[in-house]
Formats: sequence, C-alpha cells, structure tokens
Amino acid sequence: MTNALYIATSEPYSGKSVVALGLMNMLLSKAKKIAYFKPFVDDDPQKGKKNSTIETILKYFDLKQNYSETYAFTRNEVFHMINLHKEAEIIDSIIRKYKVLEENYDFVLIDGSDFIGEGTAFEFDLNVSIAKNLGAPVIFVQSGENETAFETSAAIRTACNNFTDKEVQVLAVIANKIQSTQAFELTTLLKENLPSKIIKSVIPEIKELGNPTMQEIHETLNGKLLFGENKLTNQVDSAIVGAMMMRNFLTRLRENTLIVTPGDRADIIIGALQANISKNYPPVAGLVLTGGLLPDEPVLDLIDGLDSKVPIIATDKGTFETTNKIGSIQSRIYPDNVKKIELAINTFERYVDTPELDQRIVTFEPEGITPRMFQYQLVKRAKTAKKHIVLPEGNDDRILTAAARLVSQDIVDLTIIGDKSEIQAAFKRLAINTDITKFNITTPSESIHFQDFVETFYELRKDKGVNIDMAKDLMNDVSYFGTMMVYKGLADGMVSGAVHTTQHTIRPALQFVKTKPNVSVVSSVFFMCLPDRVSVFGDCAVNPNPTAEQLAEIAISSAESSQMFGIDPKIAMLSYSSGTSGQGEEVEKVRKATEIVKQKRPDLKIEGPIQYDAAVDPTVGKQKLPNSEVAGQASVLIFPDLNTGNNTYKAVQRETGALAIGPMLQGLNKPVNDLSRGCTVDDIFNTVVITAIQAQQ
Repeated sequence: MTNALYIATSEPYSGKSVVALGLMNMLLSKAKKIAYFKPFVDDDPQKGKKNSTIETILKYFDLKQNYSETYAFTRNEVFHMINLHKEAEIIDSIIRKYKVLEENYDFVLIDGSDFIGEGTAFEFDLNVSIAKNLGAPVIFVQSGENETAFETSAAIRTACNNFTDKEVQVLAVIANKIQSTQAFELTTLLKENLPSKIIKSVIPEIKELGNPTMQEIHETLNGKLLFGENKLTNQVDSAIVGAMMMRNFLTRLRENTLIVTPGDRADIIIGALQANISKNYPPVAGLVLTGGLLPDEPVLDLIDGLDSKVPIIATDKGTFETTNKIGSIQSRIYPDNVKKIELAINTFERYVDTPELDQRIVTFEPEGITPRMFQYQLVKRAKTAKKHIVLPEGNDDRILTAAARLVSQDIVDLTIIGDKSEIQAAFKRLAINTDITKFNITTPSESIHFQDFVETFYELRKDKGVNIDMAKDLMNDVSYFGTMMVYKGLADGMVSGAVHTTQHTIRPALQFVKTKPNVSVVSSVFFMCLPDRVSVFGDCAVNPNPTAEQLAEIAISSAESSQMFGIDPKIAMLSYSSGTSGQGEEVEKVRKATEIVKQKRPDLKIEGPIQYDAAVDPTVGKQKLPNSEVAGQASVLIFPDLNTGNNTYKAVQRETGALAIGPMLQGLNKPVNDLSRGCTVDDIFNTVVITAIQAQQ
C-alpha cells in the first residue's frame, strides 16, 4: 500500500485543482489525518501572496496544517537554485519536508507544480524526479481544451512513457476539459494506447468550473472598486456588453451576468442594479465601467444608497480591450467559493472510478529506492541513536569541512585527532562558521588516555614481539590511537584514509579489534547510488584474489550489510559466464562459492556464475537465465577478485555519475572504515554516517 499520491501535469491550467479537491475528499473518507503538500508554489508567502489551492484545501477540509508545512520552495527559489546547479539540494530539501508530513500523517497528497510563470521548461522532468524520490505513484492530469481527441491521447501517452521510463508508476490518467463530442473517441484511444492497469478517466468541460469571480476580474483589470467589496466572491456565468437600448439590454440578462458598459451609461448601470433586486430578473454578478468614465455624482449617490449592491469596477481601458482581458482569465478555485468547490468534488466523483482507484492505492507496491531517498534514510537512521566517531586526520581540510556539516546537522559526536590551534585556524581559513567546543579535539601524546593506551597495546601485542617503547611509538600514530579509542569504547567507530593508505587504516584494527566470530575475512562493500536504484558492490577494496570459501563469506557479509541498510539482497556472483555455459578455473571458483552460500544460507536469493548484464538488465537476465529469482534484478553484486571489482565500481561511477558510498568494511568486531585518498567532502560525510549506523548494530 502507498501512503502518498502525486498529482502531476505537463501544462498550465489543466484543472489539476479539481482532481486535488476530489482526491482529498475521497482520502478523508478512508483516513483521519491527511496532509496536503506542494513541492513548490508560484506565489510567494513572504510577499503576502498565498497559493489559492493550498488555502482552499486547508480551509474547506479543515486540515490541521500550518501553511508553511504545505510547500518546500517558491518558484523563484527553485529557478535560482537550478541556475546554480543545485538540483540535488532541491530534491534533498523536498524529501526532508515531505518526510516530516509522512511521519505525522496517515497519508500525504502531493500536488505537483502548476507550470505558470518563468522557467516552465524544466518542470516536467523535475516533477518526475520528485515523484520518484518520494516513492509516490502518479495521477496524471491532461487538459483537452482546444485539442483533438488524438492530440490529447498522444500527450497523455508521451507523459506516461516518460514516467515509466524513470520507473515511476502511473496509477491513473485523467483527461480534463474534454468536449462532449470527443469523449467517446478519447476514451477509446486511451484504452487502446495505455496499459490496462492504468485507470483512465475522461472529464467533460464543465463551464461553471472555468467561470471567474468578480475578485479575479478586479485583479486582472487592476481597476478601481467603486462598490460591492463584500460581493467580490460573486461568480460570473455569462457576460454582455451594455451598449443597447434598455429594453434590449434587459432581455439579454441571464443568471450571474457580468455587464461591461462605458462609465457614462447611467441608464444601463441603474437598469442593471434595479434588475438585480427585481423578482422578475436573475441576479447580476457585477458591472465593469470602461473608458475611464464614471457616472455623475447624483448617480453615484443613488447607487450608494441602495441596500443591495453588486461589485462595480471602473477601468481606464476601452470596452473591447476590457472584454478581451476578461475572456482570457483562467479562473481558480478560492476558499470562499463553496459552490465551485462542491461542484469540483461532485465532478471528480462522477467521472473518476474512485472504488477502483482506492483499490489500486491499497494494492500499490513501491519499487526500489532512489539515491537521494537512500541518503536521507541513512542520515535519519544515524540520528536515531547518536554515536561517537573518531576522525584521526584532523590536518585535512576535507575532514574538517565534513566534520562541521556532521555536527551542524547533529548526526554524530566527533573526536578529531590533531592540534587544536591548527584546527581552529583551519576552520577560520575555510570560512567555516562552527562552534569548536562541539568537537572533542585531542593530540595522542597530550591525551589523558595515552599511557593507558600504550599499556593496553603492549599487553595485546607483547606475544608478537612488541615492547613498551614500540607500543609508545605506535600510540603516537593517529591511526593506532584512533583505533584504540574504538577498542576501549571511547568512540563507537573510526573513519580514516583521506591522507593515509588503506593498509595504514586497517592494520591496527586487524591487530587488536579483530574479526567477528565465525568471520575469517575482512571485506568491503560500496553502496552504488545509481540514478534509479542503490546497489551493493563487493569486494572492491580489500581482498586481491579471494578463494571460493572467502568469496562465499564476502557474499554473505555483503547480503547482511545490504539488509542492515534496508536493501533486499538478491545476490549475483559475477563471472564472465552465466549459468552452466562457461568453463574455466575462475568460473568454477564462482560456481563453488555460490554453492557454499546456498548451503550456509539457504534463505538468501543467489545466482552464480552470472554476467554483469544478465544480473542487472531484466531483458538480458530473462534471456540467459529465465527461471532465476535474481537475474535482471540483482541488488548485491559480488566480484570474483579485486581487479575486477575496483575497476568496475570506478567505471560505473564515472560513466553514470553514480555516487559511491564506501568502502564500508565488513567483518570487524567494531566499525573502522577506510576512505580513498581522492575522497570528497561528501564521501567523508556519507562514510561517517554509515559507520555510525554500523555502530548501532
């Protein structure tokens, strides 16, 4: 089941608000706490302009949300960040804001962007990306206004293909504002051209939903309101130009008519107001006086004395220009227009198969996890039980920059090994505004624990020929000192390697932290955050040429690591051959390792030997191993040797732009993780986060 829906369109004025109102009404009949959320809005609340759809939904449904909770960005903010190439930050911020709602409400209705204003070219792709990262299925809305049935169908089909190409599931499509003569043809085309699992609805053009209010006319014309401020919510269902004799004018009045007339036509003005209060004529919506002309003073006094007045707006524009402006208004639904809100809800219920949609929501199964969501979940998980991590390389700017980010987000407690005055100077040089008292900064030789660490190491390693002087020298080494902090329980984990080699980082851990029971080999995994999924690659950093037994152990450890981080392990034991087709020493090693895993852990899904393309590509996997549970959908990929693994992860990283988090070491009693000397600040940040999660286990 899903606890979110994403309403999307590819154009302005699609009638998406009708769908939002209908869905909200439907969802509130199923759950008590529903939240409404727009990733970004066209209006800027900081300037006193609030989104009309948000205000309408909050007020009509009496949702207990603050307005600030209902959106992440304004359009201008998003456009500015895209110009600065900060798309990832946009997605991260939207995820964080959405997740707060997800945790506090039963269901979140997400309403995509409205395609109104500057920068609409980027919006569709951004909406696809947001829906994917939030893991929300889509209801797509397309307007058929001024389009043929074929054109509307083609636009819907193209949009659905774009969503499915990015592995975003489309639950339903709604063709809106369809001419009644085209409804049957469009329904037929949608059935022919879209998968049967997608719900298809065709809503005819409902004229009343598109009719503007006097408030909208007032704002569009930017005119002067003379009378009737309390009636600006009047809806305009028809309009006439008052430029004829009174007897002809009166015969043309219909319910909720707007009269547009020059400001000096006192006869039309008085006649319209009299008709509005007469039992024999329908109510008048309002008047617009054109040409910059106003009625004479006695006429204004007469109007002012009436008990019942309609809105009267004066404009400097001529009658022709005024009527064109009014005709181009794209009406919105406002909080006080209850009649239009209820019409929208009734329209949705009449033309959308709500029982089928409800069933699809209940049976929806999300597919996979995106890199941005994976990172969000890592940080959130690390915060649930705050851990203490030691960073031995306090002389590196990247380490200090990452440390400041980690502490500012309150993810971990940190010890940084280095000279305090030099670290303080580095923060100032890097323009990092951080409170240095939030870090525990220590130098080995000056630490109150130094002598204890020396004696402990001596006792642990004296059988290996280590004397007390050697122990003292080694404890002055930041890697040994940091590892001893972990061993003694003064830190929960260590991250190093930005300056030091892998061997320098790992050797102390192997000497006295040692491996877990029943684990004979320390190995590593990378979390490869690909554009559409997160995969686990192992071993790409430690073991040059593992035996079949070691390879099996690496596979089991990697599967356990994937489970630890919420990834369902489907293990592919990679080779240059798939199934039984190939022969050779290396293939046999992989085949034997696969059998060992099956014997030790029959609960794990595993396939091997299998080639990389058959492991990750569903089409190739089905061709080569049609009966496999893993082929085409592997999430844990085990490489036969370090040469293959290291080169492959770097090739995938560079060619796809994937984020590689790791390497994360597996098999040690306590977490110690190694960085690449070419690591970025993001690499350090992410490695500390996964180390903290390991420490929670």
